[in-house]
Formats: sequence, structure tokens, C-alpha cells
Amino acid sequence: MSKPTFRFTHYDLKEQRAGTIIEVTLSAVNNVRLMTPTNFQRFKETLDYKFLGGVAKKSPLKIAIPESGHWHLIVDMEGHHGLAESKVKMIAAPAVQPKQRAS
Repeated sequence: MSKPTFRFTHYDLKEQRAGTIIEVTLSAVNNVRLMTPTNFQRFKETLDYKFLGGVAKKSPLKIAIPESGHWHLIVDMEGHHGLAESKVKMIAAPAVQPKQRAS
């Protein structure tokens, strides 16, 4: 099994609710990639994979979890000068408001 040739930092976000905001603080321009466990495995094996995110030119960057489930976040230096220091903070999804009934 081959591995990516560039350095990266991996955050296992575990189970997250749809709408949860992931706030990523970076010390330099890097790539930020949010992916499912299957796509993270493909990333590690240097196969084609899907992700949300891309080049983070400003910090902090906020990404919303698109659907409830297990998620992984990668900060990597592919195409950049070095691996940024990074910090991840979870911001809870907004509570679902009960619908008002017309009287």
C-alpha cells in the first residue's frame, strides 16, 4: 500500500451531525479536506477520492458537515511550502426549530 508523498495532519472527527461547523485555524496556506472514512482510506492509499474543501488561503476556515455520519479532516501541504500548524474547533449545529402551527 503506497502512502501520500506529502505530509499531512489527520483529525478523526468521529460522528458529527449535519450542519455542524468545523473551524480550522492555520499558520500558513495549506489544503483542508473533509472526507468520509471510505474516502480517507482511498486518500491514504493514493487512490482517487472525494472531499469537501480545498486550498485554504485565509484562516480560520469554516466548513459545514453536509450530512450526519463519521468524518475525517486532513490538513496537507501538497503543492505548498510546508505543513501548516493547525487547530480544529467544532461549532455545534444549530438546533432544529419546531414548526409553528397556524391557529
